[in-house]
Amino acid sequence: MSTVPSPIPSHAAPAQVVPAGAPAATLPFADPAALGLGAFALTTFVLSVVNAGIIPKLDEPVVLGLALFYGGAAQFAAGIWEFANRNTFGATAFCSYGAFWLSFWFLVQFRAAALPPADAGKGIGLYLLAWAIFTAYMSVAASRVSTAVFAVFIFLTLTFIALAIGAFTGSDSLTVVGGWLGIVTALLAWYASLAVVTNSTFKRSVIPVGTR
Repeated sequence: MSTVPSPIPSHAAPAQVVPAGAPAATLPFADPAALGLGAFALTTFVLSVVNAGIIPKLDEPVVLGLALFYGGAAQFAAGIWEFANRNTFGATAFCSYGAFWLSFWFLVQFRAAALPPADAGKGIGLYLLAWAIFTAYMSVAASRVSTAVFAVFIFLTLTFIALAIGAFTGSDSLTVVGGWLGIVTALLAWYASLAVVTNSTFKRSVIPVGTR
C-alpha cells in the first residue's frame, strides 16, 4: 500500500493570507503551522522511504504509529487551532491530511488484507486518486500562501498521481517514483515548518518562504 500526504499552510486573517513562516504577532493563538507541517513531513518521509525502495516493503508497519499519533492526531489538532485562528486554508489542509493519515492507519490495520487480491490495486488506486484531486485543487489556494507552501502542494499532487497510477497498473516502478516524489515533498514541508517555528521564535523573517 502506498501513499503520501500533507498539509501546509500558514495564517490568514478573515480577508488576508499571511505567508507560512512569517511572524504572526496578531494571531490569538500560537501558530500551529509548524506542528502541522512537521507532523506531515516526518510521517510522509518515513512512508516515502519505504515506497522508494530504500528499505524493504516489509518494514512499512513502522509508519503506522506515526500515521495514528503524529501525522494523524497531531496534525488534525493543528487544523483545529487553525480554525480558531480563522485560517480557512490551514484548517482545511491540516484537518484533511490529518484525517488522511488516520484513514491510512485504519485501512492498513483493518481493511487492506480483506481486499480481493485481483481488485486491491483498483481500490487503493481510487483512494489515492481521490486524494490527488483534493490536493490539486488545494494547490490553487496554496499558490496565494507562499512559494514554500505552493511547492509542497505541487509535489504532493505529483506524488499522489504517481502512486495512484502505480496502484491501478500494478507498476512497482511508478510506486518508486511516487516514493521519491514523496521524499522531496517531505523535505519541502520540513523547510516550511522550520521557517514557521524559526521566524516565530526570532519574531522576524529569518528563513524566507517566498511571499506570493
